[in-house]
Amino acid sequence: MNLRQFVCAAALATGLLPAAQSQSATFTWPARTITWIVGFAPGGTADVLTRLAAEGLAQRTGYTVLVENRPGASGAIALQQAARGSAGEPVLITVPGPLLYPSPQPTIGAGLAPVGLMAEGPMVVVGPRGGPADMRAVLEAARNAPESWSYASSGTGTSQHLAGELINLQAGTRMLHVPYKGGGQAVTDVVGAQIPLAILGPTPVMPHIRSGALTAYAVTTAYRLDSLPETPTLREAGLPDYDASQWFAVAASPNVKADTAAQLNALLAEVYRAPAFQQALEFAGMRAGQGSAQDLVEFVRSDTERWDRVATEVGLELQ
Repeated sequence: MNLRQFVCAAALATGLLPAAQSQSATFTWPARTITWIVGFAPGGTADVLTRLAAEGLAQRTGYTVLVENRPGASGAIALQQAARGSAGEPVLITVPGPLLYPSPQPTIGAGLAPVGLMAEGPMVVVGPRGGPADMRAVLEAARNAPESWSYASSGTGTSQHLAGELINLQAGTRMLHVPYKGGGQAVTDVVGAQIPLAILGPTPVMPHIRSGALTAYAVTTAYRLDSLPETPTLREAGLPDYDASQWFAVAASPNVKADTAAQLNALLAEVYRAPAFQQALEFAGMRAGQGSAQDLVEFVRSDTERWDRVATEVGLELQ
């Protein structure tokens, strides 16, 4: 069962928590439909969690919530559309992070109105069946034959790309980055052994790990995944200072008022506590976000500064 199927089953089995009347009764949106944009192809963690959150938001507000996938340019196309709105109407957008671009793009607190943090969690380093025995062996092979090693991610400047560059920095490797338009597309080539590694969120890789088509070498956070208890962290695999997370936040077009964003924050906090969403997070190895819209602005600023330093240290040039 993949996460999309799991989410559908969980939603049917558990339902979502009842809407809070104080919030849903007063919430208004300037259009009949709430459009919620995802800047990557269907099937990845951002897409699946957004669709479940959209379902919960629709139940609580009475609005139709339409999720639109707008992949391209590592999510930049979606950010630009969200900053403009759709036909003059504001939209929501799931913003993944950390995410660096070669030129300034709309971001949370600068071109996009903050709403709140949705989820945060690890990425997984995976390879095709029949590869090296473990992550230490991967790193040793990559040091000895750098021209033979590359890693896939869901796009240039994404959390997965940056996580790979941090491995290169700390392990003394020179693995080549190969960007894709989404995690689902990257998985296909890794399963087919067309590329030796991928660094992705758990969602697109978990079914293939369980089937034996992919080997899970390590997780990027300082803690192990409950759903992959035998898979070590990169710290345990020989990089003692390594720690990297991916996260997803919710933002809106800049003309969305602060009180509307605050209401959305409260409504989505209920969605994140609902059994269906909690089970989906557990399946994806993530933790629900929390905090206010302003907390999100500070979180994004601090995280971006950290990865800017890493990019500078490795001499990363984003195209």
